[in-house]
Order: sequence, then C-alpha cells, then structure tokens
Amino acid sequence: MPREVLSLLLPLIASTATADITFTPVKMPEHQYTGGWEHFVGGGLASFDCNDDHLPELFAAGGQAPALLLRNTSSAGGAIQFDADTPDSLRQTGVIGAYPLDIDADGQMDLVLLRVGQNRLLKGGPDCSFAPFTELDFRSDERWTTAFSATWEIEQSLPTLAFGNYVDRSDPDGPFRACDINLLYRPDATRYAHPTVLEPGYCPLSMLFSDWGRTGQTDLRISNDRHYYVDGGAEQLWRLSPDLRLYDESDGWQDHKLWGMGIAARDLDHDGQQEVFLTSMGDQRLQRLTGPGPRFEDVPYTLGTTAHRPYSGGDGRPSTGWHVAFGDVQNDGLDDVFISKGNVEQMPGSAMDDPNNLLIQNSDGTFSEAGDLAGLDSLHRGRGAAMVDLNADGLLDIAVVNRRAPLEVWQNTSQNTGAWLALSITQPGPNRNGVGSWIEVSTDLASGFWMAREITRGGGHAGGSAGFEHFGLGKANTAFVRVTWPDGTISNVIEVMPNQSLTFNRAGNDLLVSN
Repeated sequence: MPREVLSLLLPLIASTATADITFTPVKMPEHQYTGGWEHFVGGGLASFDCNDDHLPELFAAGGQAPALLLRNTSSAGGAIQFDADTPDSLRQTGVIGAYPLDIDADGQMDLVLLRVGQNRLLKGGPDCSFAPFTELDFRSDERWTTAFSATWEIEQSLPTLAFGNYVDRSDPDGPFRACDINLLYRPDATRYAHPTVLEPGYCPLSMLFSDWGRTGQTDLRISNDRHYYVDGGAEQLWRLSPDLRLYDESDGWQDHKLWGMGIAARDLDHDGQQEVFLTSMGDQRLQRLTGPGPRFEDVPYTLGTTAHRPYSGGDGRPSTGWHVAFGDVQNDGLDDVFISKGNVEQMPGSAMDDPNNLLIQNSDGTFSEAGDLAGLDSLHRGRGAAMVDLNADGLLDIAVVNRRAPLEVWQNTSQNTGAWLALSITQPGPNRNGVGSWIEVSTDLASGFWMAREITRGGGHAGGSAGFEHFGLGKANTAFVRVTWPDGTISNVIEVMPNQSLTFNRAGNDLLVSN
C-alpha cells in the first residue's frame, strides 16, 4: 500500500538516475582512533551544536589517543571547515564513544562519554564548555563500555540511561564466553541511584531505546557480538514496563544471532512501522516488523541491503559493518543508508580492503550501491560516523572516524537535488528535546502519505547525533508537519515552505515555529 501511494507521488520526486550524487573530501585536523585490544571496537563520533550557531560540532573518540572536539567554523551554505578546539574536560584518553543528550533540560547539550574505565556525564555550558555533573550522583565502576542509549520514562525528571559493557576483562577464563553485564540507570527524583543489572549480557556493540511498534511503549533493543558470546547468546529486546524483562518467543520475539555492531531504525517504506538495520561481520541485516508482537524478519536479499562483500578494492572476503545511518542524500523523499566499513584489526577471514557503503533507495524500494560513484569508498578501517548537514545547505554530509588512519569528512556536493526541511522540536520541562516523539512530514495531505521520524538517543556504533532532523521533499513546493509527543499528544498540522531549518516549540496542541 505505501509503495502504491508513493508511485502516485513520483512526479514530485527526483529520479535516482537524474541526481548526480557526489561527495567531496574536506581537509580536516589530524585525528586517529588508536589503541590495542580494548580499542579494536569503538571509535564513536558525536555530532551536536554546542555554541548555538545552528552548525553541528563533531566530537571524536580517540581510544588510546586523546578525544577531539572539532568546532564547526563553516559558513552557512559554503565550504565545510572545522578547527580543533578541545577543552581540557574533553581531552580524555580511554574514550570509546560519546552521545549528546540534554540531561538537565537547560538548553545546552551535555555529553555521555563511554570509556575503558569509568563512564562520565559532562554538563554542557556556553560556547562548547563542559564540566562534570556534580548534582546527579551518577557513579560508574571500571568496565569496558561499548554501547549506550537513553530515554525518558513517564513523569521522570531525568533520562533513563542504558550502558552496554563488552568483555569482562577480569574474567580469567576470557575473553570468549566472558561477556560482562549491562547496566540500566533509572532516576530517583533528581539523582541516579544504584543501577539495575541487565543480564545475561552478550557483549553488546550497540543499543537503542525505541517504540518499535508505535504503541507508546519504549523498549531497549541490544545488538550483540557473537565473536565473544560464541554460543548460547542472541540479539535482545528488553521490555521496560510494566515489568522489566526480556521479550521471548511467547511475546512473538524471534531469536537472531549475528556479529552485531550497529543499530539504526527508520520507516523506509512509509507504512507507519520502522525497519531496523543491523550491521555485522558478514551480511548486514535489514529487518521488517512482521508481528505478532515484536517479531522482526530479514528483508529479501533482492532488496540490495546485505552489503556482505566489498564492491571495490579487489578483496572478496566478507565485509565488516560498523556505524549505520539513514538519510536522504539527494532529497528525493527516499531514505538512503550509509555504512562505515573496516576490518576489526587483522582478522584473516574478513576483508581488509573494505569500502564504506552508500546504499541509494530506488523508487521501487530496492537499494543500489553508490559508494564508489559518490567518492565515499575509503579503504581505511572505518568505525563511528555521522550523516548530518554540516554547513546548513540542505544536503547531508558524512564524517567517519577511522582506526589508525585520519578522520574523514566529505561534503555533499550532489547536483539536481530536491527540496528539503530541517526540523527540531522542544517542549517545556524535562525531556526538552522530545526524545521519544515522532515528527511527521507530508507533501500532500490528500494522499495520506507521511514520512515519520522517531527522535531517539543511542544506536549507531558508539556515537550519535542530536539536532535537526532532515527530510527530503523532492519537487514539492509546500510541506505539512505534525508532532506526536512522548505523552501521546498529537499536535495540530501546520503548513511550511521547503528549504529552511525550523524549530517547533510545544504549546499545548499547538506548534510555535521559530527559525
């Protein structure tokens, strides 16, 4: 049904064949993600605006090297430029990854640092300053943290935080079958009490709080690395309420076993339900919700999303996928997929020359590889990444942290692209940025066709983005927007003009618009 609706809208959408997709390398300050065994994984990248100029900064994990804050000095609509400008509070070693999150709802984006050692919550201040939170009573012990996600539960003044821990380095029988426990921090009024243990743990490399069924219930999906749990483990879905427990077959959950690396969720086919993309060593898994309950099944191979072997470089061994991100790189109204790729270190069964993927969605729902044509086919060992508009020109750019190789950024210089909108939302009180909300955009109300976007924090591989949500609109000359807030309230529908960045502020059922 959604594809039939989409076919009616094709006159509004630029054809993949006519859009010249190109990405141009950007000269960047030197940075590499380095270190031994404890830094084979990780290398996350966070994107967020920390100086209120509507241009996102980048914060890159360094592993054994110090982490790096890159201040965005681009001119809006012009060439992308970054300057290294790392405050002492962020110049830390042992950083696996980072996620932006406005923990205290003060309008300044904070940072959650995942580390080999103690994890840290840093309070954001003016002009990209950061300092440890002193009032939250957050305590972290010494672990190897490789995954994170956050959500707001009902009537809580602070977010619920989930930390995924990899191999238990203190286990003398490890590393195989020595996966650590995971930890869930639920707020106790204005502080964090002792965390709840989530076990069994199966060496997670990504986790994501999401309302997978659009029922108003947020659950925690965890993608685990079979390389270390070896047997007996699987992917996991935790139910948060009314009782904390793992979903199982009686709920409709189907076990999946893979060498999981990253998670992303997006409603690709506009049927109101999100697909889930899971990266791994070997094939990449795009899954659809088929029900009953949280039953997800792999899409057919013919859809073109497995990306299981390199498409260039001459290495025919299986690929290793890390960060995965959805985004419409040509603004045709169809979401595409970027996957950073690279060998873990020197694993002989996996490709060493393993280029990043850019999977372009076609009008029939299939995907075509464009990484080489677009100029994104780097053969470095990619890790964390970001797919975000770095220079406010309405085109999504790409940044990748590489292991023992320079960080790379590409500016989207594609031609013949469509119209776009960049949207963010705010609401009073806790959860200021509306995590758990859904933003929906339509270019034709009569069609009933809506592009839906859930606001989440987590997923990817060891890093994520916070800021404007990007929507491609094809050739549309107007758009309609509505928001479903975390408490289920649905806003009025408002009409806006394309090709602009807008913030929607909640006022009851109304949306107040600001540039």
